[in-house]
Amino acid sequence: MLLNETLRLLRVFHDMKQNELATKLDVSNSYISEIEKGNRTPSVEVIQKYAAIFKIPVSSIMFFSENVREAKQGVDVASKAQNAIASKIVSFLKTIEERTERDEE
Repeated sequence: MLLNETLRLLRVFHDMKQNELATKLDVSNSYISEIEKGNRTPSVEVIQKYAAIFKIPVSSIMFFSENVREAKQGVDVASKAQNAIASKIVSFLKTIEERTERDEE
């Protein structure tokens, strides 16, 4: 999972619009949009602000943002488990996002 998708899912999970988040982060709406599209990489400072706003450790944000890749030869069991857990949690968050969108229609 890429960092941009993780940050977008955090925002959506907390039912926050891009402009609301931009205000809380003290950045422009277009900056949030560019981050979420993957066109810009947020600074460490911005990631720390995300962590504070959503009350989640920076390490957790980074954990979920790791790319979930097919296991390569030589990857230890702990890494495989970590990737599997991250993938499941991201899938869960996407399911919540889809249900929220359906409920709003």
